[in-house]
Amino acid sequence: MERGGAFVRSLRLERDKVETFDVYPFSIPAIRTLDELALDPQVTFFVGENGAGKSTLVEALAVALRFNAEGGTINYNFATRRSESDLHKVLRIARGTRRPRDGFFLRAESYFNVATKAEQIDADIGGAAHEMSHGESFLALANNRFGEDGLYILDEPEAALSPQRQLSLLAIMHRLVNAGSQLIIASHSPILMAYPNALIYHLTSDGISKIDYEETEHFRITRDFLANRERFFKHLFRD
Repeated sequence: MERGGAFVRSLRLERDKVETFDVYPFSIPAIRTLDELALDPQVTFFVGENGAGKSTLVEALAVALRFNAEGGTINYNFATRRSESDLHKVLRIARGTRRPRDGFFLRAESYFNVATKAEQIDADIGGAAHEMSHGESFLALANNRFGEDGLYILDEPEAALSPQRQLSLLAIMHRLVNAGSQLIIASHSPILMAYPNALIYHLTSDGISKIDYEETEHFRITRDFLANRERFFKHLFRD
């Protein structure tokens, strides 16, 4: 059950501060049409095809909130290779009345670097990150490092996790929500985005809109494939 309001209530693109919408990342259709998005006080998902802008948007939100661009907390200050876009510079973040006790930006693509830093900074990350598999380490960090009243931003966490471990992450998410935390997640996973009552934003070439879980391509394609994979094979493997 929710113990308080959102740490981050909404984000808004300050369109008058964008010099041109003809260059990346502002040329991405979902970003080009972005105005203001309300966020759920518990769980918000950003979903869409590769290149739709979900990771770009989540990264910009994290950086605007002063998290390290490659991941970690606001106290992590390292950069293997600066690659974040300028989107964070023109995002206005509306914060809630309460402040998070903890926070973490966790992304699959730069997790190795974050795990190395986490071992140096954080005492309780569930063991030696580099002595576990990628997925085990990723899940251990979430399970041991994430706590109550926290703000957690995750970028495609399923990339490191098997389906069974994605179910484990769902359980962690539920524990965090019940402990007053807020999660904002970019994902392709039909398992993760099934979290009950989550707000789901769909990024497409037409912009950003709310979508019901059962209407996402991730759910529909997975359901249809599992129900009749031979039909898919006939289409995919035809000469």
